[in-house]
Amino acid sequence: MTIFVYIDQFKGKALPASWEALGAAKKLAGEMNASVTALVFGTGVEAIAKEAFTYGADSVTMCDDATLADFRVKPYAALLASTCKGGSPDVVLTPATTRARDVFGMASVDLNTSVIADGISLTVKDGAVNVTHPAYAGKLLSTVVCKTKRPQMIMLRPRAFPKPEPSSSKSGSINKVSAMLSEDQIETKVSGYAIDEGKVSLADAKIIVSGGRGVGGPEGFVPVRELAETLGAALGASRAAVDAGWIPYANQVGQTGRTVSPDLYVACGISGAIQHQAGMRSSKLIVAINKDADAPIFKLARYGVVGDLFKIVPALNAEFKKRLGK
Repeated sequence: MTIFVYIDQFKGKALPASWEALGAAKKLAGEMNASVTALVFGTGVEAIAKEAFTYGADSVTMCDDATLADFRVKPYAALLASTCKGGSPDVVLTPATTRARDVFGMASVDLNTSVIADGISLTVKDGAVNVTHPAYAGKLLSTVVCKTKRPQMIMLRPRAFPKPEPSSSKSGSINKVSAMLSEDQIETKVSGYAIDEGKVSLADAKIIVSGGRGVGGPEGFVPVRELAETLGAALGASRAAVDAGWIPYANQVGQTGRTVSPDLYVACGISGAIQHQAGMRSSKLIVAINKDADAPIFKLARYGVVGDLFKIVPALNAEFKKRLGK
């Protein structure tokens, strides 16, 4: 049996969630007596291919081609589908990132199979992988299985699985394949990128500090942002704050925004509507700060502080600065 892991990378750097998926694949491989092959597509990605061995890949299939320099879903999906048809894997895993979702969705059509999204736990039963994922905005956990279609294509929620420790002693051979499409067969072109320098990604963040309607306006995010900077955290927000125009959509956490799983989530002035909980309830530790003692967020939080966030957050920030030596 064979397990493929699609490594999501950007500009020659693999996302940490890709190594989490590789670690999950190694655990499955032990239960299924399978080998694990990492799929690395892009340009200048040989370093990533070698890195995949250190995170547990038994083999690597790599395509290094100019048509893959910029992410465009059509050439990546065509290459993934072709590689799966040629390799006949039983399972294909990837992190549930924006790019990988597009690739898996399109490739699954060519492969005539289905995709199970947002997995947070994997078990093997009767030779098939059972995937647990949140349902009904995270209020329930559902276990689903693809009994007949192959390969089983499964996307894993970032930070839901531990990142394996790298081993510098492991290496292997790299199987190089050619791109499926030429440049003139790809309709879309990338004209440029807008990158937020110096900001922590919500998807990869170990700590997130978020603000909601309770911050009162754009200026209300100042103490929330300062606390995030002190903790080296990503800055999040509720949909109410985004809809009000106080902060960009890129910061939104929730059912219609980002789904996150940090080690620590600090909710400042967020009531905790079910749509917001759907995006952050899998956080390992939740701290809520709200002046409304009956706010739903307190039912989810491990620690709650009832009071004025404009007094509490600056006090927390000052204490963290003192303890962190900043």
